[in-house]
Amino acid sequence: MAGRGTTATMALERAKIPFTLHEYAHDPRHESYGTEASEALGVAPERVFKTLVAEVDGALVTGVVPVEGQLDLKALAAACGGKKAAMAQVAAAERATGYVAGGISPVGQRKRLPVVVDSSAMGFATVFCSAGRRGLEIEIAPADLVQATDARVASIGRLPAP
Repeated sequence: MAGRGTTATMALERAKIPFTLHEYAHDPRHESYGTEASEALGVAPERVFKTLVAEVDGALVTGVVPVEGQLDLKALAAACGGKKAAMAQVAAAERATGYVAGGISPVGQRKRLPVVVDSSAMGFATVFCSAGRRGLEIEIAPADLVQATDARVASIGRLPAP
């Protein structure tokens, strides 16, 4: 693992939270980072989660939802006790988390943002999320992800319209 560590993996190691690291060759032409991870690792897309940064009443928060779905901004705002949510600017998300878009992890962020994990994650023994760079995923028990990020669990994901 030397040379492959990220802020996210180091945070999990420090907290003694078990995880498995999965690496794959990232293709910059792929349209969706999460779908790419699902396909490259041979994992069902409902077990692969993307990390999205949004603003709830002006404050940045992190939503973790299945890659095939979308972040329900109203549900995210409600889960955070806020009224209005909107997606954050990419530059603001990268600055706050210390990660690049497509590699933002809910774990080990530069500025510890509130995290909300979609409740669907809790139905799996393990889920996948970014390890802090494109082409690197963490496989982790959902309860451990919640513990590592001090997250709330709420229904914040929705399937895209057919």
